[in-house]
Amino acid sequence: MQRLVGIIVFGAFLVFVEAYFGWRRLLAPWGTLPPSQILAAVVLAFVSYWTRAVRLYDYFRDEMQGAFGLCFKVMLQHNLLNNLLPMRAGEISFPVLMARHFDVPVMRSVPALFWFRLLDLHTLGACALVAAFAWNIPLMMALVVAWMVLPILLFWGSGHWQRLLHDQPGRIKGLLKKALASLPQTPRAFWRAWAWTVITWVVKLGVFAWVLSLFMDVSGAGALMGAIAGDLTSVLPIHGVAGMGTYEAGVVAGLLPYGVTAQNALLAAVNLHLFLLGSTLIGGAFSLLMGGKKTYG
Repeated sequence: MQRLVGIIVFGAFLVFVEAYFGWRRLLAPWGTLPPSQILAAVVLAFVSYWTRAVRLYDYFRDEMQGAFGLCFKVMLQHNLLNNLLPMRAGEISFPVLMARHFDVPVMRSVPALFWFRLLDLHTLGACALVAAFAWNIPLMMALVVAWMVLPILLFWGSGHWQRLLHDQPGRIKGLLKKALASLPQTPRAFWRAWAWTVITWVVKLGVFAWVLSLFMDVSGAGALMGAIAGDLTSVLPIHGVAGMGTYEAGVVAGLLPYGVTAQNALLAAVNLHLFLLGSTLIGGAFSLLMGGKKTYG
């Protein structure tokens, strides 16, 4: 049922854009952009893919030692499926790809993916605080510092629960112990995963905010909030195919409080989404040229 709703949302959005703007008019601004700017934006998007792959490689360093190229391929294909399939169905590909290429069991890959997503959402929240309270630097800094404590508490809580469950029998508790054991076990592993997450999102949101500003006149804080709001729509229970419709709605909602008209916001949102899908497809095509076997250097 959700898949059908996603397809309906996708189709309705295509019709709406044609009736409201016309796709030819909407895509016209691309012809005015210097090719160097488009190329720079794509390169920066790939930098964020690379840093995301580094996070994955570092986290699974025992299983992936000497196989960063294959790790990059897994990340690109997971990203492709995640961005194209509705309702986050692409997330299922992660444990499948990890098992196929690195023999990583589901009880290790799924908790790790859950941990990555928690870090991603937390970092998005921190960036949202920066954008929302950019007008008051002391307040913004205080809120960000308080917000940044949460992952530390989660890491401490994970270790605490592992100690409590150490000698506890039972199948459910055994599965829980395996899941917790797949989370960072040392402060160094925790800080590295967090640092790569922050770097990835700073690069990604920075380039997405820049792309938005190429299609409209908006403040830096407004462009950042638009990029953040668009990304947050991926967690909605109803999500169009390739995010079409829902992604744009998020970007527009993020832009409107910054004095942008709905028409200009929608035009910029659609073009940002096309950039996202374009870079995703380029990454997916590039992954097909990469090796499919684990090798050691």
